[in-house]
Amino acid sequence: MKIKSYQVFFLLVLLMTGVSISSSAQSKPKKVKNQKKAKTETVQLFNGKDLSNWVIQLKDPSVDPTKVFSVQNGVIHITGNPYGYMRTNESFSDYILNVEWRWPVEATNSGVFIHAQLPDTIWPKCIECQLASGNAGDFICAGGSDMNERSDKSKKSVKKMAASSEKPTGEWNTMEVTCTANTITVYVNGVLQNKATGVSASSGYICLQSEGKDIEFRNVYLTRRKK
Repeated sequence: MKIKSYQVFFLLVLLMTGVSISSSAQSKPKKVKNQKKAKTETVQLFNGKDLSNWVIQLKDPSVDPTKVFSVQNGVIHITGNPYGYMRTNESFSDYILNVEWRWPVEATNSGVFIHAQLPDTIWPKCIECQLASGNAGDFICAGGSDMNERSDKSKKSVKKMAASSEKPTGEWNTMEVTCTANTITVYVNGVLQNKATGVSASSGYICLQSEGKDIEFRNVYLTRRKK
């Protein structure tokens, strides 16, 4: 009888252990596979050597473009006179644009055109991200372009959200422009300065403006979802 009791007890222990192991296994959460991150690519708009992949447009076509737009030591130099712009030879949509600029001598005027449309003219239909000293981050709706934030249709400009975040003359500034469908956001030196919604165009060319006096650009590139 003692032997049988011991056997019964041992059998019960085995059964209880099995139930415990089974319950423990069922309580463990299932591992969820990580979702694949969207692959992106970086497009160097400026190769650091020349302007071979840019189209030049000047208000005065008799002026030699190389006297206005040049590359020295990996930096784009624009004289600001006469008025005009250099634009990408490719149209873009849905991207994050990075541009660095500085005033080498005197803080003056320039801009970065987003979603610029053809034909080339002074000035094209586009959204200008203003670089004018003290106003970097303003939007200008040029050539008939529009956005929801432009409530006063008698004015082309939409003022920036925050106080100026620009650096002094001679120092490099960074502008980051995110374009997603019909929305554009602009950061100047890491500060959110403006946001446009319901923009009338969702794609177009990117331009660097000649308007005023000397300005320099470098590290001009964009990041987008890999096609």
